[in-house]
Amino acid sequence: MGPTVEHYREVRELIDAAAREAHRDPAEVRLLAVSKTFPAEAIRELYDAGVRLFGESRIPELEAKAAALPGDIEWHFIGRLQSNKARKAVRLAKTIHSVDSAELLDRLDRVAGEEGVRPQVLLEVNVSGEGTKAGVSPAELELFARRAAACEHLDFRGFMTMAPFDADPVRIAAIFEMLQLLRNELERKLGRKLPELSMGMSGDFEVAARHGSTIVRVGTRIFGVR
Repeated sequence: MGPTVEHYREVRELIDAAAREAHRDPAEVRLLAVSKTFPAEAIRELYDAGVRLFGESRIPELEAKAAALPGDIEWHFIGRLQSNKARKAVRLAKTIHSVDSAELLDRLDRVAGEEGVRPQVLLEVNVSGEGTKAGVSPAELELFARRAAACEHLDFRGFMTMAPFDADPVRIAAIFEMLQLLRNELERKLGRKLPELSMGMSGDFEVAARHGSTIVRVGTRIFGVR
């Protein structure tokens, strides 16, 4: 077993322990191995160990890896998505985590209809209010969520956020709890389930697993420093 597989299993064990501490079923938290900048060979090592869930943040890189690797990989797109890359995103990714504007949402809906696919989408929320973070504000979220729920060709599944890199665990937990509360409120208002919360990265995935995340996005702790 290579180091990448060892690291993946270590992260998985930490997620499971954190979830159990919060009286959650560890199976509720999926581990997305973020393979951006790493070669297809690194992904293949995990694939051969049974991993099928991978995340990329650049469309050209996703396109190249999807062509080079087995077709049963479940690809997620987690980076900033330009509208002119929307068509490739809906062709390649089962889930797009980073839908951060009405313009992008509408374009994804249109091209998904043209392509005859129905990708899952998550709306990116800037819970922390940082100017450097993408996403809509909590105040704008209800209107944005209603627009997503009306999209005919998209499967609107929930939300994504990023905590500040230098925040302490208490603040990070508060940010994740806030998104969980926003999700719960919108489920009531929209009358539909929004089961996915994409929260947590290499530095805070254990906090996320304790506070409602269903997908943690981990790269460095698995593949190493970029």
